[in-house]
Amino acid sequence: MYCVTVRDHIMIAHSFKGDVFGPAQRLHGATYVVDAEFRRAEVDADGIVVDIGRAGDVLKQVLAGLNFRNLDEVPEFKGKNTTTEFIARTVFDRMVAAIRRGELGPGAGAVESLRVTLQESHVASAWYEGRVGGAA
Repeated sequence: MYCVTVRDHIMIAHSFKGDVFGPAQRLHGATYVVDAEFRRAEVDADGIVVDIGRAGDVLKQVLAGLNFRNLDEVPEFKGKNTTTEFIARTVFDRMVAAIRRGELGPGAGAVESLRVTLQESHVASAWYEGRVGGAA
């Protein structure tokens, strides 16, 4: 399996509902390093998994909608705990949608799976991985 990874970062604010979150129930900030890993069994005719430049640009665009935002105020997230895991899935879904729209180029349609990892600190991270299947 071949893999290409692009990286960016975001800074957000949010709070959580539920006693399990302790002091994180109060508004607080987080800075995440975000990795998007594109995987496929074989490289394309140009010898690549995906165009790294386009992948980096799309990741930056996806993250721009979250960056410097209080996620408690984002209407689509209303009533949800925007945990690291939740954000990883959100970024994954948006990246897959971009692949399907052709924003990473025609070769990206053969990407088999994608993993999005959010590194919250040097000791904590979370990721979401799934099949891209059906990309055009």
